[in-house]
Amino acid sequence: GFPRTLGQAKALDGICQLDLVISLNIPFETLKDRLSARWVHPASGRVYNMDFNPPHVQGVDDVTGEPLVQREDDRPEAVAARLRKYKDAAKPVIELYKSRGILHSFSGTETNKIWPYVYTLLSSRIPPIHPEEEY
Repeated sequence: GFPRTLGQAKALDGICQLDLVISLNIPFETLKDRLSARWVHPASGRVYNMDFNPPHVQGVDDVTGEPLVQREDDRPEAVAARLRKYKDAAKPVIELYKSRGILHSFSGTETNKIWPYVYTLLSSRIPPIHPEEEY
């Protein structure tokens, strides 16, 4: 997500005025597990997740048959360190938007369970798009 730091939030203030900020609260272990299960095909950038989007053959890109790699920053110990650093940096950003009354937080572990709530919020704030034939 963006902004991730207070400095980025303040720079964003110079560009536009936000009236809605969404924060997704996902448990640390869920994030760590998901990121640690990510493998990539370096040449194409294709991303696989061994839990919910695995390649047809383990460790091999579906298209080229070349080996997949796990980025250094996706290894479990690196992920844990990244998440701790992110939490520390993001806390003042969350507090800033909370103090402005524009923060909306959603908690959960599964996209299909969180998305309906996010969609309802966004639908209440964004006017519907009308098909062209109505114009």
